[in-house]
Amino acid sequence: MPTLLDPREMQFRIPSHHAGLSLFLRYLPANDDVQARGVVLYVHGATFPSALSIAHRFDGRSWRDELCAAGFHVWAFDFHGYGESDPYPGMSEPPTGKEPLCSAEDASWQLEQAARFICQHHSAPRLSLVAHSWATMVAGRFAARSPDLVDRLVLFGAIARRSGGHAAAFPAWRLVSLQDQWQRFTSEVPAGEAPVLSRRHFAEWGERYLDSDPASRTRTPASVKTPSGPWFDIGRAWAGDLAYEPERVTAPVAIIRGEWDGMCHDDDAQWLFSAFASAPIKRDVKISRATHLMHLESNRYALYRETQAFLAGGDEPAGDE
Repeated sequence: MPTLLDPREMQFRIPSHHAGLSLFLRYLPANDDVQARGVVLYVHGATFPSALSIAHRFDGRSWRDELCAAGFHVWAFDFHGYGESDPYPGMSEPPTGKEPLCSAEDASWQLEQAARFICQHHSAPRLSLVAHSWATMVAGRFAARSPDLVDRLVLFGAIARRSGGHAAAFPAWRLVSLQDQWQRFTSEVPAGEAPVLSRRHFAEWGERYLDSDPASRTRTPASVKTPSGPWFDIGRAWAGDLAYEPERVTAPVAIIRGEWDGMCHDDDAQWLFSAFASAPIKRDVKISRATHLMHLESNRYALYRETQAFLAGGDEPAGDE
């Protein structure tokens, strides 16, 4: 098993729906000194796994730590082709002329495998999901298909349907360098505004990012092999073909976005808010001075607090009025 990111962390490997492959899960229990408030599963986005998102500690503190301190049992897993889960066999083959790996449809079945295992582990009927970017489509697809397993849904940096675009072709997988990540992480900050991502934090995070692919430092430039399915799904969504039907989701939904998020504009959030027509409770939250990667930035604690408040519930009547 991989190195523990916390002495209390528990790690699991479970069978995938792909025969012969396994999925990696990491779990940190709620702190002993607080009342348990539920089970949360984090669903990572298109380019980096769970160890570099909810479990990564900036100055000694992670988002996972915050949720555990608030009483949540926090789980995360890696999709095939990311982090510690088994890679797709096709990732050892040339990528050209092949279907993009890790589509939202395929990933939603991976998510279901993880969710069912976690619910069984806790003897819990359902759990809540926190999903980022491309994974909001994965989570939405799963929540629509298995509403009995989903308590609440937090979508940050959500992808919405747009019109007028064109879905470009992608290879099976692609290489992503640290320079690619730095450009993507910082390009949305308007000219003249102070940075929201620390160079020091990125340097530390970047080393762990390269560690996530044992072969990364053998390439020039050093880069991580990543499935291309997520980018293909995003292109399809922006060409009018979203990978799920928001109106089929019946769980409470929070849409959280950054003021400068170029992948989740105001129009995107407004469309999604209306499209979740069957959700009994909906929130649309915009965080100032934040981009699509807000969970890595200086205003990340605003994201933590908004997520925590929504997951805690208490916003539904106790009985008939």
